Amino acid sequence: MAAVYKEVWTGEVIKALSTAENATFLDGIVNYDRYVSAVGDEAQAIHLVYMGVEPDVLINNTTYPIPLQTLDQEDVVITLDKYQTKVTPVTDDELYALSYKKIQTVKDRHASAIAKSKIAKAIHALAPSGNTATMPVLLTTGEDDGTGRKKLTWKDILSLKRQLDNLQVPVEGRRLVLCNDHLNDLLEADEKFKDQYANSATGTLYKRMNFEFFDYINMPYYTVASKLKKSFGATPAAGDRQASVFFSLERAAKATGWTKMYFSEAATSPRTQQNEVNFRHHFIVLPTREEARGAIISASV
Repeated sequence: MAAVYKEVWTGEVIKALSTAENATFLDGIVNYDRYVSAVGDEAQAIHLVYMGVEPDVLINNTTYPIPLQTLDQEDVVITLDKYQTKVTPVTDDELYALSYKKIQTVKDRHASAIAKSKIAKAIHALAPSGNTATMPVLLTTGEDDGTGRKKLTWKDILSLKRQLDNLQVPVEGRRLVLCNDHLNDLLEADEKFKDQYANSATGTLYKRMNFEFFDYINMPYYTVASKLKKSFGATPAAGDRQASVFFSLERAAKATGWTKMYFSEAATSPRTQQNEVNFRHHFIVLPTREEARGAIISASV
């Protein structure tokens, strides 16, 4: 019977995780699940062979045969992140009754915990480490919000657009994920944005200045003075603020590996006489090149 319960619970968690990305900034990122392979019984990795050099383009060519051009190839091995939940106890009475509510509760809690962690890790990975020529990190220029923080303005977003245009970042697939402060700045300042952005909750994607707008509550932190990104999970300190993050769909990838349920029976634990369950999930989101990304941080007054 244990195998049956594992199948049911694992299936429920996989189904919940597969829909967790819908209507988020992860929706539409190129999926490389088919390239995921196992190294031993645990490690999950993808082997991506991508072209490091694009071919030259001939215009109005009259010379034949067309010259050969060899493109450099590189095998990039990327290990997927491993997400593990802490163990949940389940009594024999709850297990053998196959209580729908209990299964739903366990599934929801474990799937929700994994989804929150992997989405937060994803936007952190897509955010640039710092300000560079190909990945601009800008500071806001708006008025003081009353706390010593300069608000985000549409002029700031236009400045980001200009830099991306100069870098020839493709217009299609430009995504801007707003942190809470910046989203609220725009909602407060622009009634049109407020009305139209609300429609995104019903499935209408908001676009403006060639950006697809999203928002997320757990955005990465940057040190304002240096424009450097804090490490994932680091505790923010004085002088650190959450940033809004830009990335291009053409320069991002994601991959999902195994989702496994681990289960121990009460029969093997005479002291506690309870079953124990947790889950392991393999997933990764990453930029494919060090370009076509950016961030906006709130400046200090």
